[in-house]
Amino acid sequence: MIVLKHVSKKYQMGAVTVTALNDVSLNIEEGEFVVVLGPSGSGKTTLLNMISALDTPTEGTITVAGQDITAMSRLKQFDFRRNTVSFIFQSFNLFPSLTAEENVQFVLDMHYKRGIQSTAKAVLDSVGLGLRYQHFPHELSGGEQQRVAIARALATGNPVLLADEPTGELDFKTGVQILQLLRSQAGNGRTVLVVTHNREISRIADRVIELSSGEIVRDGAPEAGKAPIAELHW
Repeated sequence: MIVLKHVSKKYQMGAVTVTALNDVSLNIEEGEFVVVLGPSGSGKTTLLNMISALDTPTEGTITVAGQDITAMSRLKQFDFRRNTVSFIFQSFNLFPSLTAEENVQFVLDMHYKRGIQSTAKAVLDSVGLGLRYQHFPHELSGGEQQRVAIARALATGNPVLLADEPTGELDFKTGVQILQLLRSQAGNGRTVLVVTHNREISRIADRVIELSSGEIVRDGAPEAGKAPIAELHW
């Protein structure tokens, strides 16, 4: 589903060259639940931005769902983001003047894919917000706002789901509920990548990719074996 070959990303800051990713190669299969682990500045978010075509590599190639996104025009990259990847941000990025239902409906209207049967209410029901359709973001808790953000991503039906620190702003109980939602999406065949600095979350992954200074320092199953979500604590 996702293939990176010798991908590097470098930024020029005056006379200084900053390397955010350095010669990263990896393959991620359809339906995998992958945790990308590392401290701040390790290249995690840059990696997600590369995979979602929000940024382009300085070197190397990236293929997602059979599409070489590094060779795409900007218009084709827009179509790729609309039809292939969905992003869940730590800061939720909801429209404050729209209700929960309207936030999800906005994405459905933008995608206008043939065959989409979902309604905004049905998707909100699936994430446990059946009684909060008409609430505005400021009337929702942090966990509820994140669920709306997830519902918005799920509504597209896109095969790749990218989550950047999705539990970073949440309490433990709500964070676990969000992780359960994301894990269930991998169980339904979506490819899910979760970026986090929280090593505890990596215990429930099918696969852990650990970054340090823009390089992969470990790639494999959780060190102690995959744990059930009920065993998490932080």
